[in-house]
Amino acid sequence: MKRTLAAFALSSTAVLCAAFPVLADDDKTAAICAEAEDRYVELFGHPSDQEEGVVVVKMYKYNFCPGELVVPVGTTVRWVNVDKRTSHSVIVPNEPESDRAFPEETIEYTFLTVGDQEYLCGPHWETQNMIGMVTVTSK
Repeated sequence: MKRTLAAFALSSTAVLCAAFPVLADDDKTAAICAEAEDRYVELFGHPSDQEEGVVVVKMYKYNFCPGELVVPVGTTVRWVNVDKRTSHSVIVPNEPESDRAFPEETIEYTFLTVGDQEYLCGPHWETQNMIGMVTVTSK
């Protein structure tokens, strides 16, 4: 009986993972983003949501944290590289690629166009799927 239940549990887990791979990815991304926030606090001495006048997105382990934002038009987003060794850039629609941001460096952009705008990391969007989304709303 124990083997049957164990086999059932394993096969059920396999079916759930196959049916819901996004949930596993969401958990992994949440853990990476929690690490990114811890690293931000370690580097800057306060949580990222305490920055005034900007919305912070951390760049960490080939992820944007958070990966999706909703902000009012006129909002400045500050991407902060909290990785230890990797550089990143940001490409927003209709703009040239930013300079590389090395560890502890930042990139800023003010969103002035309403709508969904996908942005990406120049060196890592194809190989690591490092892509984010900002939805800009009217005030």
